[in-house]
Amino acid sequence: MSNVLTARDLEEIIAKGGDPNAAAKDAVLTPSARDTLRDYANAQRKAVRAGSGENAAPTAPTGPLNSKSPKAELEAFFNSPYAHSLKEQICEMGHRLWKRAYVDGNGGNMAIRVGDDIAICTPTLVSKGSLKPSDMCLVDFEGNQLLGTKKRTSEILMHLQMMKRQPKAVATCHCHPPYATAFAVANIAPPTCMLPEYEVFCSVGVAPYRTPGSPDMGKLVAELTDQYNTILMANHGVVTWSHNNIEEAYWRMEIIEAYCRTIVVAGQLGKPINTFSGPQMKELLNIKQSLGFVDPRFGMKECELCDSDEWRPGASCAIPPKPEATVGYDEEAEKTVQAITDQILSQMK
Repeated sequence: MSNVLTARDLEEIIAKGGDPNAAAKDAVLTPSARDTLRDYANAQRKAVRAGSGENAAPTAPTGPLNSKSPKAELEAFFNSPYAHSLKEQICEMGHRLWKRAYVDGNGGNMAIRVGDDIAICTPTLVSKGSLKPSDMCLVDFEGNQLLGTKKRTSEILMHLQMMKRQPKAVATCHCHPPYATAFAVANIAPPTCMLPEYEVFCSVGVAPYRTPGSPDMGKLVAELTDQYNTILMANHGVVTWSHNNIEEAYWRMEIIEAYCRTIVVAGQLGKPINTFSGPQMKELLNIKQSLGFVDPRFGMKECELCDSDEWRPGASCAIPPKPEATVGYDEEAEKTVQAITDQILSQMK
């Protein structure tokens, strides 16, 4: 009697470096297993064409997927080499977050958009330092879990609301880096115009505090995604999004944390902090815009780019404000009136 192989069986064979085609030769395949085998073959063909061997990235599935797709199609995708590669990316970012002490306990969560209204996300109650691809979950944009053996993260609604509000967002990352979170606790955005990496890759807004995982929290964060890709969540942490991939969303965590730490230390040196000039900032914002990133300062005048208040030691506008016009004012007439007034006062004396 022939063996029956499922998609999960083939995934395990692939993960161990085996040949799924050899295993499937004399076996009965489930529909999802056949899809997995097809995806594997497509990935191998692409790898050969690219000349990069079997380590080439698996190809994305053809045709759009959504929450209404047949369950068999969702299962086939969720167990495909392509989805497995996305799960591995999430795990890698989770391990980096944990190693850098950006998360504690089971804190932090991530998501990747994989269809019109579906996303792969991290599970709840699992340390980011020990994430495995098999831990991942598939959810729709209402937060309903479609696939996965572990329960999805309790804060997924925030990620999904961000993706619904910002169509460009394909990946989101949330964690608690200490220095950046300190600014979130103080409820202020970091000062600007000091380091080019921060200015190019991050645009930072601050969302008011709401209970983590609540719809209100997600709504307040999502409303900022049109202008900001890095959002401080008051008294909570930081969440970022990327229109490219999950690693770029993670990079923003490294950048904002390093930046916040740097300016805190710089503020303790007892010296004035240098900031960029208007033209210098304009150059950085031009680079930023060319990369497709968002920033509320696009289109502002150079003298407005580093305007500052409170904590921010940014440059003030170099262009003096225009004097307010006085209605009916005539300098020559005023001189004449003054001369006549002086003459009258002299005669009275």
